[in-house]
Amino acid sequence: MDVSGGRGQPRPGNDESAEHAGPEAQASGDTGDAPTTPSAKPVDETDARPEGPTPGPGAQAPGGGSPHDTGAAPEHDAPAPGHDRHRTPAHTEAPADRPSHAPAGRPEHPDHPFAHSGSGKGQPPQRPEERKRGGLLMGRPFGVPVYVAPSWFLVAILITWVFGGQIDRVLPELGAVSYLVSLFFAVAFYASVLVHELAHTIAALRFKLPVRRIQLQFFGGVSEIEKEAETPGREFVLAFVGPLLSLVLAGLFYLGLLAVDPSSVPGVLLAGLMVSNLIVAVFNLLPGLPLDGGRMLRAVVWAITGKPMTGTVAAAWVGRALAVCVLIGLPLLTQSGALGSDAVDNVGMDTVLDALLAAILAAIIWTGAGNSLRMARLREHLPELRARTLTRRAVPVESDAPLSEALRRANAAGARALVVVDAEGVPFSLVREAAIVGVPEHRRPWVPVGTLAQDITEGMRVSAELAGEELLDALRATPATEYLVVEETGEIYGVLSAADVERAFVKAMARPS
Repeated sequence: MDVSGGRGQPRPGNDESAEHAGPEAQASGDTGDAPTTPSAKPVDETDARPEGPTPGPGAQAPGGGSPHDTGAAPEHDAPAPGHDRHRTPAHTEAPADRPSHAPAGRPEHPDHPFAHSGSGKGQPPQRPEERKRGGLLMGRPFGVPVYVAPSWFLVAILITWVFGGQIDRVLPELGAVSYLVSLFFAVAFYASVLVHELAHTIAALRFKLPVRRIQLQFFGGVSEIEKEAETPGREFVLAFVGPLLSLVLAGLFYLGLLAVDPSSVPGVLLAGLMVSNLIVAVFNLLPGLPLDGGRMLRAVVWAITGKPMTGTVAAAWVGRALAVCVLIGLPLLTQSGALGSDAVDNVGMDTVLDALLAAILAAIIWTGAGNSLRMARLREHLPELRARTLTRRAVPVESDAPLSEALRRANAAGARALVVVDAEGVPFSLVREAAIVGVPEHRRPWVPVGTLAQDITEGMRVSAELAGEELLDALRATPATEYLVVEETGEIYGVLSAADVERAFVKAMARPS
């Protein structure tokens, strides 16, 4: 329950009716024993409440709370050359709703008014795509950290070996130096990929979308933008600037090639960088997620239908079809000589390598498309996580009040949380749920609630208006098992259990879109 000024008087209509309440008052009289509580039936966080409208999933706002899906692949999945992925969980303002004292699932200990949140419980849920930052930090252009993943070094060695052999055939007089030149090419190529990613980053910052990091890794780069563009037009621009800048770089390298001898070391390097940037641009313009072209297609469908989810589904399935085409078509094109090489009639090492490359690229695209759909579902359901609907009714108690008396008051009020207040009614600590469960009933008349409480720090005060990604970010910023939920006026609204949020998060993700 909410208490006005911490005085312990519940505001009417702040909770569900008694039939939905977990604990009910079973007064233990003068014995001081904790009341016994019948099992409460599970209450969905979106169940109707007698005093207010049913809180349903909010409208999906674009951005990190917006509907901007880029098909981010997990970090262990290699993104396609030069493509960027954006991790963008939703963040949506929730309408003001009434709170529910019931958690988003059945309490683990239904015979107590407080669900047990022991070891390993009560931690703020982590985003499925959230991973530890890995790799070597290279710098912070525009304030965005740039990491080089360990997989990059493997690719750099591969490029050095393959391109070095080609340089040795064109410039045999270089000898072993050709591999040093090839290593320089590998570094220069990934520098151009970094420029590609910086184009996305600058556009995102221009649209006031926070960028978590840029990572250079196997098969390209990754720009992790935390929110999505608010309109399909901005989404289109954000996706297009990367391939556009790769095309510009290819043009600049071509102009440089005109000024040097094509058979010289600078000529070979400029030709290689021109071709590689052209490939990056063309590949990323293919119309399927997770490529930039897929995001552009998504923006177009979004603009036509007005539904970002429809755009995501269309672009993701086109991406899967594209993956099948790459898997089958790339080896056939190579064998036929359509890509500029001689036709191959028999199966040799080159054919096997082409098929392996096609399989890797197809797997990357297919996985990225699937991740796009999963991220869209995440953003679709995140607005269901509202502080108001997940908050438990609470009663204020004095620090020296016996635990049995505090639980009696909670049961009488239909509350499931205890807030310790001072003589003026100002809250200063929360009684820990796990600590209550750990006290045997015969000792509860002799245990002051203050000994089970945790001081309320600034980060443990959360606004009742928080929802979706904003709510999860607030909980992650200050890990705790319980939080004091307050109105914008500072009035106490109730107590939010991280375990309730975690259960609601898992339950929302399990629902079909």
